[in-house]
Amino acid sequence: MIDTPSAETEVTKQADTELSIFNALQNMGHEQVVICSNPDTNLKAIIAIHNTTLGPALGGTRMWMYNNEQEALRDVLRLSRGMTYKAAISGLNLGGGKAVIIGDPHIDKNEALFRSFGRFVDSLGGRYITAEDVGMSVQDMEWIYSETKFVTGIPETLGGSGNPSPVTAFGVYMGAKAAAKKAYGSDSLAGKKIALQGAGNVASTFADYAAKEGAKLYVTDIYTEKAQALADKVGGTLVDPTEIYGLDVDIFTPCALGGVVNDNTMDQFKCDIIAGGANNILDDEDLHGQMLLGKGILYAPDYVINAGGIINISSELEGYNRQQAMNQTERIYDTTLNVLNYSEEHGIPTHKASNELAEKRIAEVSKLKSMYTSQSKISGRLGEMYRLDNR
Repeated sequence: MIDTPSAETEVTKQADTELSIFNALQNMGHEQVVICSNPDTNLKAIIAIHNTTLGPALGGTRMWMYNNEQEALRDVLRLSRGMTYKAAISGLNLGGGKAVIIGDPHIDKNEALFRSFGRFVDSLGGRYITAEDVGMSVQDMEWIYSETKFVTGIPETLGGSGNPSPVTAFGVYMGAKAAAKKAYGSDSLAGKKIALQGAGNVASTFADYAAKEGAKLYVTDIYTEKAQALADKVGGTLVDPTEIYGLDVDIFTPCALGGVVNDNTMDQFKCDIIAGGANNILDDEDLHGQMLLGKGILYAPDYVINAGGIINISSELEGYNRQQAMNQTERIYDTTLNVLNYSEEHGIPTHKASNELAEKRIAEVSKLKSMYTSQSKISGRLGEMYRLDNR
């Protein structure tokens, strides 16, 4: 005879699952998580709002074919928390949020899907402002924008700033140079060997900057054709994805998905510096951050050096000025050096140093205001969003 779960057992399991979700939210300091479902459009999405002390939560929407819902939830929780720190360390008056849409970005996209997601974003009334992220395009953002004005990174023809990846890449480049300054005494990348993981928009623009300065690039991507094209363009060398971690290089620059510094890759690294555009590069922040410190590998925290994207779209909220965004992104160099020096002075891993500096700013501002609710002193396109939403 096969035992079947009783209704009471199912309720208990459900309660345990709910408890673990609340534990995750409270442990990471999240304010709100929204589960978005529309069977008619096959929408399965999660919006996570981490902290709105500094302002409305801003962060991109990612579309990815996650292995399961738990993996998607973990990703959006980590990404949204990273956005809080990213905004804070960059001196922006914004909170942290993120969204993920579960689906294959190559075959599951359609107008109805993104418009239904846009309605969920709109229902939050501006607590969360979305933007383009992995697996998304400007066209996708236009569809979302047709249902809500709480969108950034839309085309310039619609009053936006377009694709933020060039500015993101410039910030990663600035961060890598700052790390080189700390490690070698000079920020020049001339002659430096760089292992570049990823061949997307951010990686490609970073490669252009580094190659023009005289760096030697080793390029990989899960899509071999893209990696080969980029390697050919910058005079680099194509590398198999499984070999990128063990190359004897100066700098490892991950610009694809996160979690690449993990138990399986840690012993392979032969680099002096890890500085990349991917989010959540450390699979386990505390464990792997400490291990990198022990190995003498200088880690430029990802959310510090890839902040060019949020700087770019935050500029859009006040009336977009490309040069102003680039000038502010250039300051990532100084911010990175401050974090690295703080890490050295306090004998702590660099990710902890950047976290402490970000948390210090949030704590100082929290003395002035608590949860973001006010619509006062809002100007530019963000102010227009509110005026349209509340007319």
